[in-house]
Amino acid sequence: MKSYRKELWFATEKRIEFINITSEVNTALRESGVKEGLCLVNAMHITASVFINDDESGLHHDFTLWLEKLAPHGPVSQYHHNVGEDNADGHMKRQIMGREVIVAVTDGKLDFGPWEQIFYGEFDGRRRKRVLIKIIGE
Repeated sequence: MKSYRKELWFATEKRIEFINITSEVNTALRESGVKEGLCLVNAMHITASVFINDDESGLHHDFTLWLEKLAPHGPVSQYHHNVGEDNADGHMKRQIMGREVIVAVTDGKLDFGPWEQIFYGEFDGRRRKRVLIKIIGE
């Protein structure tokens, strides 16, 4: 069995951003040489997420509004975590959107359904963070 590991690094300009990382994951899959197996993609920071959904700007806008309603950034005083910090909402948004995805690899390709893409979700941006890609299989 083969095992392959790669890190992607991000430094977003905005506090909240969604970045399509499907092409970077496909590149890692080609580099791995795995034809049949599993691909794990996970955010390695507690205020960031990796998720699968449609690459449609209206949907991403809706995610931003929805998440802000569920876990508003302000007032920061509403959160106990924010003593000396201002990112409690980022932790909660990550909890909602998820830490990771696992995608089957079939015949050397990510085995997606229609419209599925992999995204990095940033909820406390403007600093460097990373995503782990781990691919195992034959």
